[in-house]
Amino acid sequence: MLDYFEAIVVGAFQGITELFPVSSLGHSVLIPAVVGGQWAKDLDVSAPESPYLAFIVGLHVATAAALLLFFRRDWARIIGGFVSSIRHRRVQTSAERLAWLIVLATIPVGVSGLLLEHLFRTTLGKPIPAAAFLIANGVVLYGGELLRRRANATAVPADAPGAAADADAAADDRLSRMSLGRGTLIGAAQVLALLPGISRSGGTMVAGLLRGLSREDAARFSFLLATPVILAAGVLKIPDLFGPLGTGIHGQVLAGSVASFVSAYLAVRFLTRYFHSRTLTPFAIYCVLAGAGALAVLTLR
Repeated sequence: MLDYFEAIVVGAFQGITELFPVSSLGHSVLIPAVVGGQWAKDLDVSAPESPYLAFIVGLHVATAAALLLFFRRDWARIIGGFVSSIRHRRVQTSAERLAWLIVLATIPVGVSGLLLEHLFRTTLGKPIPAAAFLIANGVVLYGGELLRRRANATAVPADAPGAAADADAAADDRLSRMSLGRGTLIGAAQVLALLPGISRSGGTMVAGLLRGLSREDAARFSFLLATPVILAAGVLKIPDLFGPLGTGIHGQVLAGSVASFVSAYLAVRFLTRYFHSRTLTPFAIYCVLAGAGALAVLTLR
């Protein structure tokens, strides 16, 4: 059984690690394993019919709700652009272009998730592989920073012609200038997050940096891309919480969801400011140290 303390701790970590480039699924696997004891028994994400997995994915709805609230103006423009594009059969405005960028960029992870999620989770969703993938995630983050510096990649300037006066609208306008191919390639990086220990936001940010986005714009595009994927994953698992897998944990799900919502909102608020001027390097170092530490604990125990 999942108790309330476990639910709140896991919920808080879910909200933070889903948005920080450090892998929420990796932490969901490693934290119970490192703590050990009853936590390792209660919180096993690799079990074929796992109440813990249903709980974890259910928390995604709260995380997505926090992203929708934070980027509510952006999503109002994006949804409006999608509706106008369908109605007028065109892709002309920045809102219309960004809407289709997000739609096309989420297709690869949507298809891959439906086909491969169960296989990857049950075969690789164990502590040792998760720790190894977390180390690999740190290497990818640091490698992305090094390659970006060598390439001297830069974003479209905020004061470029046609940029909107509002800072958020200006950022969306810059993102909308990407080609559909580039946006889809960046979105496809989310597929790597099916591997426990590989970060969804980290993968898309690195892909964005390598395709010429600034860290700030890469982070924004990553969060916008993640919102429909996280929400869809949560909605697909919600019925499980009202079946046998959710028996006796509805209160825990609510407590964990509140913790996840609050921590995710604070995380995205922090990260959108952080990436104005700072790098992925601290997260890369953390992933390598945390993964190596978890490996040491698990192998020596």
